[in-house]
Amino acid sequence: MVEPILDIRNLSISFSTRVVDIPAVMDFSCQVMPGEAMGLVGESGCGKSTVALAILRDLARIGRITSGSIHFNGRDMAKLSEHELRRIRGSEIAMVYQEPMASLNPTMKIGRQLTEVLFIHETVTSEQAYARSLEMVKAVKLPDPERIMGSYPHQLSGGQQQRIVIAIALVNSPRLLIADEPTTALDVTVQAQILDLIKAIQSEHGTAVILITHDLGVVAEFTERVMVMYAGRVVEDAGVDEIFAQPTHPYTS
Repeated sequence: MVEPILDIRNLSISFSTRVVDIPAVMDFSCQVMPGEAMGLVGESGCGKSTVALAILRDLARIGRITSGSIHFNGRDMAKLSEHELRRIRGSEIAMVYQEPMASLNPTMKIGRQLTEVLFIHETVTSEQAYARSLEMVKAVKLPDPERIMGSYPHQLSGGQQQRIVIAIALVNSPRLLIADEPTTALDVTVQAQILDLIKAIQSEHGTAVILITHDLGVVAEFTERVMVMYAGRVVEDAGVDEIFAQPTHPYTS
């Protein structure tokens, strides 16, 4: 029997203020299987990105998990040390954010930002790191990859920057990719290209994907299963065809 790559059970998350703890996510549970594409949808502020950051154990200092558990590849994330978490982040679990310029270092060339990820997680020579990074730039369908490697982020378009962010996320062949609104800032044509790219790489490497979005059109195109969040809770969890054909919750409708 195939085990889930990600198993979240009864997860609740709160953010602390000087006066009171504010619940952000309540009783969230899900399983993601290897190679599966799951959509996590809902309006802004419903807790989607908070769940993603909790998976990475990267909540802000005021954020904390109040109950529940997160198991990745059979390991309890709450019991891992900071050293163990650093080995997982960017290697086994990678995340793509919605604003590429917030993810890229404006003072570093693209090639250095790609090779840095390999140096952190693997034992490779400079030549090996450059060669693998160059192959990844080619894999995300960027023209003239040698020029791209020698460019700074501001010298690339928004679509090219997002492809580089995806290349950085995938250069270590993670088992789980979390894509948080990866196409929000892009026009419709580039959006379709980015989704096709993620889908192709997912198929090639067997990567599980959690796609966080508020765009049900993107979900219909890309995912197999959808979880709908409203006010910090999951209100519906079903296959894509079922959700669109017969939604059971008023918010989903």
